Amino acid sequence: MQVLSRKSLPLGGFAGLTEHRLVTDRRAFGRHKTPNTFDGIGNFIYLADARFNPKGETHMHPHKEIDVISIMMSGRVSHEGSLEHGQSLNAGEVQVQRAGGEGFSHNEINPDSTKNRMLQLWVLPEVAGEPAGYKHYPLPDKGVTRIYGGKAAGGKEQGQKQTFASKTTIDVVRLASGESINFKEEILAYVSNGTADFSDENNNFNAENGDLIRSYKTEILATSDVEIVVVGQAS
Repeated sequence: MQVLSRKSLPLGGFAGLTEHRLVTDRRAFGRHKTPNTFDGIGNFIYLADARFNPKGETHMHPHKEIDVISIMMSGRVSHEGSLEHGQSLNAGEVQVQRAGGEGFSHNEINPDSTKNRMLQLWVLPEVAGEPAGYKHYPLPDKGVTRIYGGKAAGGKEQGQKQTFASKTTIDVVRLASGESINFKEEILAYVSNGTADFSDENNNFNAENGDLIRSYKTEILATSDVEIVVVGQAS
């Protein structure tokens, strides 16, 4: 088991936001990889825990051949750009933008006079040249919600109708205190709210908001109501 704490990393940022970068995979960042950050898993290459300043924005910028996943933790952002222009993202919602070969440009804006919080993850596509696309998910209060990759809820027939296709999977796990969940494969798990005990064959760790854990054959026991973003690979 490996553990990386958000509070151990320097605060960076750009334009109208500040952020802690926890995953900057060397496959994408090379010599610009942020020191002490984790590499990813599968095609997952980037994780940032960001806070927009009041009325802050990223300014219009392009993406190409990357899938951009945004999880709104608190507050909201307004979305401008070539995909779903005008769509807002509120706390408890997720948007997934597939840039593909055609790419997209966007600007994310905090319309409020208070700070907000958003997680952003990047995943490399498995097939180059895909068309750009957009998906939006509201998160239920409890349970496991697949927001990227794998087989969408509903089984093989529905396949990728609900999520963009990838062998890399991203789930948002929301557990009540005392509930548990197990993962057989290697995972990267980011505790985005609450606390939980992580156990594998050799280690036990009490994780809190801002901890990133890489482990294998993992049991997670919620010690409070908890939200965890779990990245793995479909079998």
